[in-house]
Amino acid sequence: MPTPLHRLEAWQAARLLARRELSAEDLLRDCLARIAEREPELRAFTYLDATAALDRAVALDHGPVHGLLHGLPLGVKDLFDTADMPTGYGSPIYAGHQPKADAAAVALCREAGAIVLGKTVTTELANMFPGVTRNPHNLAHTPGGSSSGSAAAVADAMLPLALGTQTAGSLIRPAAFCGVVGYKPSHNRVPRAGVKGLSDTLDTPGGFARSVRDAALLGAVLTGDARLADPALFEPTRAPRIGWCQSPDWEHADADTEAAWFQAERALAGHLLAVELPQALVPLTGIQKAVQAFETARSLSHERRHHAAHLSQALQALIDDGLNITGAAHAHNLQATWLARAAAASLFDSVDVLLAPSSIGEAPLGLASTGDPVFCRSWTLLGLPCVHLPFARGQRGLPVGLQLIGAFGDDHRLMAAAHWVHARLLAG
Repeated sequence: MPTPLHRLEAWQAARLLARRELSAEDLLRDCLARIAEREPELRAFTYLDATAALDRAVALDHGPVHGLLHGLPLGVKDLFDTADMPTGYGSPIYAGHQPKADAAAVALCREAGAIVLGKTVTTELANMFPGVTRNPHNLAHTPGGSSSGSAAAVADAMLPLALGTQTAGSLIRPAAFCGVVGYKPSHNRVPRAGVKGLSDTLDTPGGFARSVRDAALLGAVLTGDARLADPALFEPTRAPRIGWCQSPDWEHADADTEAAWFQAERALAGHLLAVELPQALVPLTGIQKAVQAFETARSLSHERRHHAAHLSQALQALIDDGLNITGAAHAHNLQATWLARAAAASLFDSVDVLLAPSSIGEAPLGLASTGDPVFCRSWTLLGLPCVHLPFARGQRGLPVGLQLIGAFGDDHRLMAAAHWVHARLLAG
């Protein structure tokens, strides 16, 4: 049987669409059928506009090829402003809010030919209080957060690509829980204009896909780096040098992550070099928490002053923590962050990428929590590009994987290595 259209990888569909061997309308209708089948249970979307999407698909089919994402359906986390769709930021405070303009990342994707099909569920203001989305592998489990709907929609083959953001672990963790590729670019490689902000130091737009090559295609549009879309990138001339980095938070890993870790060790035997973080990088988890709390408390000043009754207790507690941090202490934390980012460059003196845990283990049971981002906090603080690679299953049959981390600005080299590593993890 041929692959159903909604299950085509984005780069494959893009090639067929560019050659006019596949119509954008046919691909979109297949995705819409999948959404109609699964959305009542999965609840990945806050808003869908099938009519406008179909009109866009027909126009693309009758016009010139538009760009790298020509005709590809795209989900947009409801943290990104959209001029033609309401944007609620996961909060009742913004129910019915209609922005006047697209976020820069959304506009870039539209310019590249993407069809924005709808807005996907985010947790409350991209923090820890969960939305309504369920894990597509088991509806009783969380999909992770805060980019819950985007990860779940891509994992369930509703869409080939979706946008998300990360301030702590909001791209990598839901990718891990839902079993898809999640890509967090180097900090500030993707414009944040029009994205509801929490932390200037940490916030990073990125996305979800079902393969590394798909994630790189989306990354090429978001970052403007054409190297990410070069097919030669996925035909490496040598094996990457992979740093084996358990991270200082390894004690939090459960049996499922440990099993995936040793499965990877076997699959990548002969290509691994143990890497130990310098002492200066060990306390970064605590620094990230403090930076996020301080900057979130101030970024949400309006909501705190005028709509406190509509904020969850969890978010109010985070804001309180942030308000208790002095400006002098934050300045010290920022200085430690810049020093750590400079020191992180030495991690890649002898390796091309680092392999590290993505999550504690499988997606937790229940929808009251989105899980712990402990294994993502340090890499986010360092601003390094990260990509989650799904390849294993835990004891409950839910996805488990690991993440690769690259040097700052080396997103294209990270993706080349990730493509090579992922193939071996899946085969091993």
